[in-house]
Amino acid sequence: MKYRSAFDIIGPVMIGPSSSHTAGAAKIGRAARTIFGKKPKRAVISLYGSFAKTYKGHGTDLALIAGLLDFDTFDERIPDAYKWAEDAEMEIQFLVEEAVVDHPNTVRINLFDDGDKRLELVGISIGGGTIEITEINSFKLRLSGGQPAILVIHRDQFGMISFVTSILAKHEINISHMEMSRKERGDIAIMVIEMDQKLDEEVMGELNALPDINHVIRMDN
Repeated sequence: MKYRSAFDIIGPVMIGPSSSHTAGAAKIGRAARTIFGKKPKRAVISLYGSFAKTYKGHGTDLALIAGLLDFDTFDERIPDAYKWAEDAEMEIQFLVEEAVVDHPNTVRINLFDDGDKRLELVGISIGGGTIEITEINSFKLRLSGGQPAILVIHRDQFGMISFVTSILAKHEINISHMEMSRKERGDIAIMVIEMDQKLDEEVMGELNALPDINHVIRMDN
């Protein structure tokens, strides 16, 4: 079961007609914004399955843009998301894809800034406002977005998991889900850790100071 509580089934507090097509889409967009680390200059958004067929009627496009603008699911600015994106000088392009995907509510988001920075993220909305991020820059993973989490981007070296989890254990941080993703041995890897509580700046500083850590991204629920 993907749902963690009755509130997941009832759905979140939100603006829009659909918890999966609107609230879920907003959460995916906001997750992409958080991982990117700032407002993107340009976003190319590819929609698949049900998202592709009904995105205008269900406000999926508005919700995705709102998420990229860092709006929450209940933000009253969501219906005017195109205007807010224009005011923020954020270029948006939607592509309707016909490819068959594993889940009907699938979106691929590519974000760009003025320089070389680029993020490619795949997310799915699985109902009740619940989402999963399934891919980041071609790394296969699973990030629910339902709990505080961190993405630890690091070099694939012996002992990295122990280094990170030792710091969390020292601060009595309980891990609810954890997984690793890498492309090649010894290259860059991503550690996904979901926890029962948010991390403070002290813990984040200790994690970022570890050897072979490139960056730690905090995904607060």
